[in-house]
Parts: sequence; C-alpha cells; structure tokens
Amino acid sequence: MGYDLAHIWNTMKNKFKSIPVKSSEITPYSQYVSRREFLKTAGVFSGAAALAACAPKGIQSAISEKEAATPYAFDELGDPVNSLDDIAHYNNFYEFTEDKEGVARLAQEFTTRPWTVDVYGLVRNPKTYGIEDLLNKFTQEERIYRLRCVEAWSMVVPWTGFSLASLLREADPTSDAKYVRFETIHRPEEMPGLKSPFYPWPYQEGLRLDEALNELTILATGLYGLPMPNQDGAPIRLIAPWKYGFKSIKSIVRIELVAERPATFWNTVNAKEYGFYSNVNPQRPHPRWSQATERRIGEFGRRSTLMFNGYAEQVAHLYEGMDLIKEY
Repeated sequence: MGYDLAHIWNTMKNKFKSIPVKSSEITPYSQYVSRREFLKTAGVFSGAAALAACAPKGIQSAISEKEAATPYAFDELGDPVNSLDDIAHYNNFYEFTEDKEGVARLAQEFTTRPWTVDVYGLVRNPKTYGIEDLLNKFTQEERIYRLRCVEAWSMVVPWTGFSLASLLREADPTSDAKYVRFETIHRPEEMPGLKSPFYPWPYQEGLRLDEALNELTILATGLYGLPMPNQDGAPIRLIAPWKYGFKSIKSIVRIELVAERPATFWNTVNAKEYGFYSNVNPQRPHPRWSQATERRIGEFGRRSTLMFNGYAEQVAHLYEGMDLIKEY
C-alpha cells in the first residue's frame, strides 16, 4: 500500500508550521557577531561557553525588545546558535578527509556550479534539476535546528532550505515507493578522501518515505543567510534533525524513490554500530560510548541528550510500535 501524499502533507503542515523568509530578511553574520559581543558584555557569555538552556530568561531582561526580536539567536529550547566559524570549521566530510578541522581547507576548490540533482525511480515525474531551479522554484525558509553527531557532540545551526516534501510532491511517487535513496557526488579529482579503499563510495543514505515527507525534513541550501559552504555540503544537503548527523547526506546529486530499503553508507561499513534509522536516542548507547550526554560545541561541560534530539512531538508517531533499541 502506498502513502497518501496529500493527506500526509496537509497533516504535517498543520502540525509543524515554518515561516518562509527572504534572503534580505535573514540576519547578516556581522549583525549576529555584534549581538554576540553585546551578550558578552552583558555577562551572558563566559569565554567560549554559552549558558545553559535556562539562560534566555535572563537574557531577555538584559537586552532591548528589538534585540530580542532578532530573527535568529536561539533555537526553540532557548539555546544560542553556534557561530559561523564553529559550523564551517568543525565538519565530518570523509570525501575530503577524516580530519574535522581540515575539511574546510581541502574543500576550498570544490566546484559547486554547475550542479544538477536527478530525481527519479518510482515517480511519475522524473526530472533533473539545476541548483538554480531548486533555489528559485521552491520557497527557501529559515530553520534553526539542533545537529547531533553520533560522536556525541552537537551544534545549533541556522539553515536555509526547503521542505523535501515539496520536491517529492512534484515528483509524484507511485504507490510502490516506500523509501528515498540519496547519493553524494563522486569526484575523486576534487575530493581526496575518495581515494581511501576502506569505504563503499559513493556515500549513500536513505529515509523511509514517511520520514522524508515529514515537515522537519529539509534540503538545505545555505546557512546564516549565505550559500552553503563547501565543507558543510554545498550546494545542497539533507537535514533530518531528529537523526544523527551522518544521516544528513551532503552534496547530493541523486534522489531516487525505491520500493526496498536502500543500502546506506555507515550501515554498510558497520551495521552493529550504525542502524538504518539512527534516530537520536540517549537510551541506546553506541557500542563504544554512551549517547546519554553530548558536548555542545562552544561549551565546556556536557548536557543531557534529548530523545529524537528534542523533536519527539513532530516525529515520535513515525515509530509507534517499534522497539527503538533493537530497530535502530
């Protein structure tokens, strides 16, 4: 039995609303830096460490109403977004290197124009989109999401992008489509990490179709109101914020609708450590470390990890009846 796309789309639109923003309305990074400096002088930040989630109550009394209305300073739990420097210089992108702090340097010359994304498989309207088509055709929205890495570190990132569901609606999956498979570009001449023989290149990921249609799921095309940095997955990447970060595949060139669960990169490498779903779950430890706590980049201490990374209200219903320890 196939999915009723119209029903799912309308249900999720009513349950989780987001506000489209124009690029001109997004806070410039320079303004964000000024705001951050203001908060430092107000005693809100100490060194590189931000206050815990309860801090915004104090912040609101320390700054003007205009400052408090800045389009993005905090996520919905009250945590400040990470700096652009954090987000752009601490990355996992094995196609370039396994060194997180070396990705930005090696990705500088990565070519992202021209760029096309093939949408095909079990769809009635297969199509190849240029990146400009995707930017112009689909309303770009701001989404402030927490990013939780399976390695137990996290960030808060102000993404720009569009709902994956809107693209899938245009592709019009057939009733046989049950999963969405994603594939990263394979360009060894520009991505030195692809020379490693230890990994099953190209990088592939997958979602169940109802996960892909969830309104939280976006195709991100930028951050901080800027085009996506090369090291963060330019020009287009997946974001599914209730899953560990490696599920959010970067530099996508193929999106295929399929009937059977697709093979995915890390599940292929080590299925005992990396499940197909890989939902953030503090109750299920990684075989080599606990997932109960995480280190937020920019903070000194550790914080408790939230089930589904804090997005349970929007996604828990997708997994009703599943054993989330065994079906990970």
